[in-house]
Amino acid sequence: MIPAKRPPIIFLVSAPSGAGKTTLCELLKQDFGESLYPLVTATTRPMRPGEVEGQSYFFLTQEEFARRVAAGGFLEHATVHGNSYGSPRAPVFQALDKGQDVLMNVDVQGAESVRAALAGDSAQAGPPLVDIFIAPPSLDILQTRLTGRGQDSAEVIERRLQKAAAELACWRAYSYLVINDDLQAAHDQLRAIVLAERARIRKSA
Repeated sequence: MIPAKRPPIIFLVSAPSGAGKTTLCELLKQDFGESLYPLVTATTRPMRPGEVEGQSYFFLTQEEFARRVAAGGFLEHATVHGNSYGSPRAPVFQALDKGQDVLMNVDVQGAESVRAALAGDSAQAGPPLVDIFIAPPSLDILQTRLTGRGQDSAEVIERRLQKAAAELACWRAYSYLVINDDLQAAHDQLRAIVLAERARIRKSA
């Protein structure tokens, strides 16, 4: 018998800062609508112009963030450039229970934590995890993009580039690699990955 439903999937997307992952995730949300639940990250960093509470991020105080960490409220959490970020646990499993796929936008460190958390959540097989790494064509192009955003000082950009070099070395830990040289081409590849993974026959171990 062909199964009536497939198991929902967690799509985890990582990239160095400035590689275009947020833009690409926004395009995926438009492609797949309610069938793909975009997890909103919590952070302690200040809200930037144009950002919306509960849509861009959940903006928390450091004290509230620490309380949620202590209560096991995050699948992963980390401090990046002096600010704390975390992926709330409950919304992920609520979406999966509804049959929705989940889209997670996390950095390399967060991806490692999510893999470990899902592997240790229960003795039973957890939800399928499809991890995708978005890379810039080169560090020089990444520097140009970061400078062009006009959001960070030269010192912050230098720190981001140093971190990016370390993150780029981790691409082999992922299932897929997408080079964001051309936004439309990268978007097409990401969309194809989602469609292919939704059709994949997952064999029991």
